[in-house]
Amino acid sequence: MIRRLYQWTMDLAASPNAVIALFLVALAESSFFPIPPDVLLIPMVLAKPLKGFWFATVCTIGSAIGGAFGYLIGQEFMPIIGEPIIRFYGATDRFEHLGELFRQHDVWIIAIAGFSPIPYKLFTISAGLFGSNFAIFFIVSILSRGARFFLVAALLRWGGERLRLLVEKHLELLTVIILLLVIAAFTLIKLI
Repeated sequence: MIRRLYQWTMDLAASPNAVIALFLVALAESSFFPIPPDVLLIPMVLAKPLKGFWFATVCTIGSAIGGAFGYLIGQEFMPIIGEPIIRFYGATDRFEHLGELFRQHDVWIIAIAGFSPIPYKLFTISAGLFGSNFAIFFIVSILSRGARFFLVAALLRWGGERLRLLVEKHLELLTVIILLLVIAAFTLIKLI
């Protein structure tokens, strides 16, 4: 099952519509979608390592624009859209604590969240809800998301074919490790 899904993703990554799909997934993930764009970015860079920085650019732009939508959700549509997203991640209890942190350290919170595997949409929505300066929020989003996606592209480009073969050889183990990281990220959110 995992190998078929991997092959499907690799085929999508090599298709002519891959860049559009990457942009849309990055845009959606920063505002409401639960799956990170790395799911497409990684196989796309593995399939075409020389285009890795272009893919990271597309991913960064999509994510920053999606972050702006997340900010808008927090600012204008919190009761309708934002609260269900926050409930989905089980972060309702700690949301007021997050508000206090935002009032004190919003730039650093956005920078760390943008670079980390923690679901970014929680922080884009929070930035809008708690009134972070939009211009600063957007610039920090571009820088932190860009740093993350360009680091991924650089590492994969550097690893190239050797890394692709390593991923394919240890796919099941890597899947378990990634799943554990996602669970750890959700646990961390609940502890905030």
